[in-house]
Amino acid sequence: MAQTTSDAARRSEPSDSTAAKRTADDNRPLWRVEGARSPQGKTSGRLPPQRPSIWAFLFLLLVLDWILVLAFQPSSATRVTVPYTYFTQQIQAGNVATVTAQGSAIQGTFRHAVTYPVQNGTTPGSPNGTTSSAKDMTTTAYFSTNRPTFADDQLLSALEKEGAVVTAKPVQSGSDPLLTFLGGVLPTVLLLGLWAWIIKRSWGQMGGAGGMFGMGQSKARKYEATKQRTTFADVAGIDEAKDELEEVVDFLKHPSRYTKLGAQIPRGVLLTGQPGTGKTLLARAVAGQADVPFYSISASEFVEMIVGVGASRVRDLFDQAKADAPSIIFIDELDAIGRSRSAGNTSGANDEREQTLNQILTEMDGFTGSEGVIVLAATNRPEVLDSALLRPGRFDRRITVNAPDQEGRLKILQVHTRSVPLQDPSDLEVMAASTAGMAGADLKNLVNEAALGAARRGEQSVSREDWSGALERVTLGAARRIVISDEERRRTAYHESGHALLGMLEPGADPVRKITIIPRGQALGVTYQSPDSDRYGYGESYLRGRLVGILGGRAAEILVYGESTTGPENDLEQATSIARQMVGRWGMSEEVGAISAFPRSSGDNYMPAGELSQQTLELIDEEVKRIISECAEEAKRLLAEHRDQLDSLAQALLERETLEEADAYAVAGIPSPSTMERQPVAAPA
Repeated sequence: MAQTTSDAARRSEPSDSTAAKRTADDNRPLWRVEGARSPQGKTSGRLPPQRPSIWAFLFLLLVLDWILVLAFQPSSATRVTVPYTYFTQQIQAGNVATVTAQGSAIQGTFRHAVTYPVQNGTTPGSPNGTTSSAKDMTTTAYFSTNRPTFADDQLLSALEKEGAVVTAKPVQSGSDPLLTFLGGVLPTVLLLGLWAWIIKRSWGQMGGAGGMFGMGQSKARKYEATKQRTTFADVAGIDEAKDELEEVVDFLKHPSRYTKLGAQIPRGVLLTGQPGTGKTLLARAVAGQADVPFYSISASEFVEMIVGVGASRVRDLFDQAKADAPSIIFIDELDAIGRSRSAGNTSGANDEREQTLNQILTEMDGFTGSEGVIVLAATNRPEVLDSALLRPGRFDRRITVNAPDQEGRLKILQVHTRSVPLQDPSDLEVMAASTAGMAGADLKNLVNEAALGAARRGEQSVSREDWSGALERVTLGAARRIVISDEERRRTAYHESGHALLGMLEPGADPVRKITIIPRGQALGVTYQSPDSDRYGYGESYLRGRLVGILGGRAAEILVYGESTTGPENDLEQATSIARQMVGRWGMSEEVGAISAFPRSSGDNYMPAGELSQQTLELIDEEVKRIISECAEEAKRLLAEHRDQLDSLAQALLERETLEEADAYAVAGIPSPSTMERQPVAAPA
């Protein structure tokens, strides 16, 4: 496995699982997304003909209703509101013809039309006689006013004297029933009818549960295969998983070949592997190779706050897939809803996630089954899945997607560099050998970083220098522009030289690929090691040698300066982790024996199993301390014996800052074990 040791920052080893993704040269669409739904709720491969919307129909009804209201609305003359004093003036002038009173409100007509508010150039009743513009004048014979309660002007006598017709009837005895219906009742009935139609339609689509407004419809995206579809030609480096899925593809293409012999294809195929290993890519390649409809959805999209929505979406998804059978359903991150129901994390039988899981179990292997529908699912946590999902008849086939070997990495790099101009195609072989532990996502990122580096330098093709810089950026981190003192720079050079020299001296150690004292990420310096070929098992002697190399930086500081610093913090963390696994997982301690004290499910924390006694735990700690102490003493002894080589490496680093593999071995005067042919650079005088 690739190793990085630094003097200041925590560096994690490259993950052993990432996968081949689609080639970076194809930024074109891989699929045509079809999301149109028919009135029956099915998703078709093309957009259905549009029909008049219920909203347009409602809008037309409301417009017609408004037209009818205006048509039946009785017309009324323009009536002006005048001051009461102006009204009394018109009585005295004999210009009031009729008066209708209701309480203090008075309406009526003038014998002769008047222009109001302007009369003889001034506004009647205004204290200053303010002049109004022509646009404010209104000429009418109809008026209205209000009589003050304190008035004692004998109004009735004055009106009778001038011959005005006086009545006390109200102007309107009530609204027209037809206008009341058209203006108030009919719009309300229309809105209530529309609301009832929405509720009925939503309830019917969701099977009577889950909410409204189509909440229970499946959110799966349907992909129709096109000429630009993903196929197995776009998948590289994970041939074992691809071979397993070829049988599924062959069944979708030639089902009679299997059914005539009574064979049944697995209803569910579970793809497991670490994040980025190419599980989704494989599922898309299966759909593209078989040329069938492909429904893709994340498991988290099934679950909502309202109980029953997830189960409704599962039913809707399988209904769509059955209508398009043969077809494929792909559920990503299955562990979001497929966790074991016995884990004690649910809140009872009405838990939404549990109801969704039950519906998936029923659809996959229920009373009738789902003929013609194959379910692919992906997860990076298969150990937490419910056992009912993994039994035969559901996800009865499990395919593990592992990281590729060296040949697989070369194929992945070739896929991702289809549209990347290369100065020397043999650089891909060098990169494949130097990237042990990487897989598709890492390699795709590596190709992209190399192309970006070439573009920044204004090159027309990607060269060895670009590949080297990209590998540094991916594995070691970006260079930092910080200023450090000469003394600290010298200490860092000795620290990294200690790592590198012990990596060269220890038998079977991974070759040293690069040494640098250029600050990268959080580290002030980094030593990078990786094997020439992939390794899947590690002996005790290899692990002890690796511990010696990890502790070499601290040993070099003590040898040269007589004391250690805070720099080896990350080195000590790595060393402690390896030693604890040697003792508690791999049985490499005679005192503890062949026991597994740290279950694999505990992840990187290496928490001890609960059934261990306190005596066993103390013994494990003692053995871990013993192994680390022995390796630290061995590191000090080797560096003391090869002090001249340590000084030469440190001096070369101070002069050049970075040493490639051939340069580093040449400076140390040690033959390089690498199979790569490089011209060594002579050590500086």
